[in-house]
Amino acid sequence: MEAKTIAMSLPSNRFSIFPSSPRASFVSTSRFSRLPLKRACIGGVSSFPGVDGSALTRWNPIVSTRRRLVPARAIDSEGSPGLEKIKEYEEWDSWTAKFSGGANIPFLMLQLPQIILNAQNLIAGNNTALSAVPWLGMLTGLLGNLSLLSYFAKKREKEAAVVQTLGVISTHVVLAQLTMAGAMPMPYFVATSSVVTIGIILNALFYFGKLSATLWRLWEDFITVGGLSVLPQVMWSTFVPLVPNSILPGTTAFVIAVAAVFMARTGKLPEEGVKFVESLSGWTATLMFMWMPVSQMWTNFLSPDNIKGLSPITMLLSMMGNGLMLPRALFIRDLMWFTGSIWATLFYGYGNILCLYLSNCTSKSFFAASTIGLISWIGLALWRDSAAHGHNSPFRSLKELVFGS
Repeated sequence: MEAKTIAMSLPSNRFSIFPSSPRASFVSTSRFSRLPLKRACIGGVSSFPGVDGSALTRWNPIVSTRRRLVPARAIDSEGSPGLEKIKEYEEWDSWTAKFSGGANIPFLMLQLPQIILNAQNLIAGNNTALSAVPWLGMLTGLLGNLSLLSYFAKKREKEAAVVQTLGVISTHVVLAQLTMAGAMPMPYFVATSSVVTIGIILNALFYFGKLSATLWRLWEDFITVGGLSVLPQVMWSTFVPLVPNSILPGTTAFVIAVAAVFMARTGKLPEEGVKFVESLSGWTATLMFMWMPVSQMWTNFLSPDNIKGLSPITMLLSMMGNGLMLPRALFIRDLMWFTGSIWATLFYGYGNILCLYLSNCTSKSFFAASTIGLISWIGLALWRDSAAHGHNSPFRSLKELVFGS
């Protein structure tokens, strides 16, 4: 016999469904319940008069359905294992958000030394020194940050959105310094500044629910076209002069991107095709950052002596910043975020530390500490995530991440 359910409201916009049979209960614990989301009904009309089905849950089209309700055992007079499980879930939810926000510290420390050095050279009149900073590479990173900012703003991941916002601002400061030194053309900087200003304002308005859906779609289309155009060009430029210096990859990708967006907005693509086009901006931004370690390792391969110019501390900070976001990406089952973070952690941060160690450019103790710390952190993230979700194996969490529940 199916157990009938009775809905009762709880504080802080949380809802609990208690069955008449004490065998099981489902309690909403998602932190997204704090957001201004639309309401939806579970299973149609409520079984009881006077109980609106829309009060049973709150629906967000961005959040996966498998995370709306967390199964827990019924709480009886003998104990409260279900309550303990819910508490563990919410605690890890809170900690992963804090870890994600804490990534601001190592990422800011990565950019701050460069900003200070550029300021010192500008004050001393040594503008030539700033020419060593590749403005095109910095611009690519800024566009990636801007695209990911929109992605996380749409998912209401506040901490990750703040990380990307600081990335946009700090990179823009460096570009302003390069422009003052004459290393970056003024028209490019003016155009970049306009895009950055508009992008930050639109994302802020969207996050707080003050932006129309039409304007947001136009912004998403813009970053989709921009990301798809820049990524192939950056990948091609990595292998120059082994390949001809050409803008053909970027131009071709631009035409394809415009055509794809146009077909998606005019209804000439199936629903799956439209969803694929909408996800392109986030994935292209992720692939941009994933390409950075490939480019760096290719440079190391062509010019092994140049690896001495890499700072082990810089690579460690990069590994730490990306590693701090891993638990959150795994917890919310965001495959794109997890893929970009684990790739940058292993191949950009730790990968370059390994290259430095093999080239005798760093100590054995530094390499050992980095290795042990990285393995311990990934192991901790997998163990706590599986415990929070009530799994017996950490591989279950990875399976849900890739294939869904």
